[in-house]
Amino acid sequence: MKKTLVSALTTALVVGAASTTFAAANPFSDVPADHWAYDAVSQLAADGVIEGYGDTTFRGNQNITRYEMAQMIAKAMAKSDVSAADKALIDKLAAEFSDELNNLGVRVSNLERNADNVKWNGQARYRYWSDRREGRMDKAGNPDKEKKNKDQMNLRFEPTAQVNNNWSVKARIDAWTNPSKDKADKEGQDNFKIARLWAQGDYDNFQVKLGKMPLFSTETNGMLFDAEFSGASVTAGNKLKATVEAGRWNLGDSRTYTNIHDASEDTAANYQGYMLNGTAGKLYGGAAYRHFNSKGFKAIKANTDEANIWSVGAGYTFDKNWNINGGYAKNEKADDFDTAHNIQVNYKGAQKANKGTWGAYAAYRYLGKNVAFNPVYETFLPDGASNAKGWEVGAEYAPFTNVLAAINYFDGKQLENNDLSDKVLFGRVNFFF
Repeated sequence: MKKTLVSALTTALVVGAASTTFAAANPFSDVPADHWAYDAVSQLAADGVIEGYGDTTFRGNQNITRYEMAQMIAKAMAKSDVSAADKALIDKLAAEFSDELNNLGVRVSNLERNADNVKWNGQARYRYWSDRREGRMDKAGNPDKEKKNKDQMNLRFEPTAQVNNNWSVKARIDAWTNPSKDKADKEGQDNFKIARLWAQGDYDNFQVKLGKMPLFSTETNGMLFDAEFSGASVTAGNKLKATVEAGRWNLGDSRTYTNIHDASEDTAANYQGYMLNGTAGKLYGGAAYRHFNSKGFKAIKANTDEANIWSVGAGYTFDKNWNINGGYAKNEKADDFDTAHNIQVNYKGAQKANKGTWGAYAAYRYLGKNVAFNPVYETFLPDGASNAKGWEVGAEYAPFTNVLAAINYFDGKQLENNDLSDKVLFGRVNFFF
């Protein structure tokens, strides 16, 4: 069996990811500084995982044998400064290439050969919101001009259990607490739940999901949805992927609060979605159509219980530092606040595995509440901006390995209430494990 350079690099990068930064000099004459794999190849060479050929070439387009792959795995096994997740992946590779490793004199125990099929990842995070929204009234009916502050602590586990070569079971378990009130973050709900649980089958250019899985508007980078639904999803394709999914979306049980006014009659909506996403060099984009049916939507328009949303989005990566993306969406069944659009420019980006990395962005957002039901933007979460338009800036920094800190600020206007001011300051610290 042979593996191309791409798969070999993807595998070998588990070692390079443990390094604090890609700062090593590149020893290979056929890997120019502007090549997409330059940093990775340089770091792997510095770590002694790859050696290239005697004529100073790397020959990245050339296939490698299982024996050559085993040599890289052996060098990865010899490293001690790897994370638990990387160690688990190295053990799995060692089991796959155990015969070749034994021929190299590297012993692979039965324990490594039958490595634990359940892998655990997760994070602990602290989030803080401070918002000032004009036009808000206090309990006495008087204008409330005070800042509203809210903080939240969240513990998240994301296990993956490998069933066989093609199928796995994935989940996300969330627990919340409000440190200022010492009680559940969501009023009337438990502060612990299994947010997602689904079976996933991965085949060549084909994927199937069954269960409670992510509902994410990939074509708009999460401008419309970052939640979960119960049902089925099928994706086919390589660079151009077509997805069909159907099931039920609980309007009151998403990861964030929904912007729908009143879903008390029926908190679940029947859902069908059709998405097309693809990449072409530095350009990527997609389009989608989603249909929802629920009595809860009568709060949007009295004579309908439907939401028919179409959306488009695109992005372009200029180089390793600069990227721009945007999206547009419309709910054909709503009479007002029925459109959403967004454009965002990104510079660099913080990488949790690389201490000292950072990134920043600037964006303009217009989010009508009757189409952007559950956006990914954390300044638009509960007690933050909603049904608003305005500018947002933010920055993210990795002060330590596997720790990310972020700060975002939104300055905009409410789409209703006579364009009153809506300002939100948001901060977050994530600890990954």
